[in-house]
Amino acid sequence: MAQFFSIHPENPNPRLIRQAAEVLRGGGVVVYPTDSCYALGCHLDDRNAVTRIRQIRKLDEQHHLTLMCRDLSEISRYSKIDNAKFRLLKANTPGSYTFILEATREVPRRLQHPKRSTIGIRIPDHPVALALLEELGEPMSSSTLILPDEAWPMNDAGRIRELLEKKVDLVIDGGTVGADFTTVIDLTGDVPVLLRRGKGDVAPFGIEDIED
Repeated sequence: MAQFFSIHPENPNPRLIRQAAEVLRGGGVVVYPTDSCYALGCHLDDRNAVTRIRQIRKLDEQHHLTLMCRDLSEISRYSKIDNAKFRLLKANTPGSYTFILEATREVPRRLQHPKRSTIGIRIPDHPVALALLEELGEPMSSSTLILPDEAWPMNDAGRIRELLEKKVDLVIDGGTVGADFTTVIDLTGDVPVLLRRGKGDVAPFGIEDIED
């Protein structure tokens, strides 16, 4: 049975955050709030926990998890960015974006795109998520909490607990959040390329936001 922590969305309880980080270090799968929706997270290099996240979402090996980072220094450690990209990221993080970047050797090979050696990286704009990452001291492997056959991510912790209490180790209730996807932007080339329009504004990247 999963543990259930109610944590204030703006002033996270340090004791509960420490306990949540210990669950991650111990190989657990944690549900936690972000600025776009709830997400599934685990220790960066825990193969079994990553497999459990894939099973919950019914994802195959071709679907890559996101590297959830606490700050730009972690992004710089796990991805290759030049000065122009650094400035762009600095101006737009934390936020509801997932950036596709070239991975460094610090990223386990199985978390990278097999052909392009890229990784999706994100800094969430949510106090609970950032406090958890700060306490953990390293990135999480993470995936949007959207269940099979559902069109939108989950955003109610009570309902998540009902459905996943036997499949995850901890559910963090950070209040009701959105039910949005992040905006996904490919920064591997000279010009930012929009791969998925979501909550994050594309205007700062020089991308014209035209609805389909």
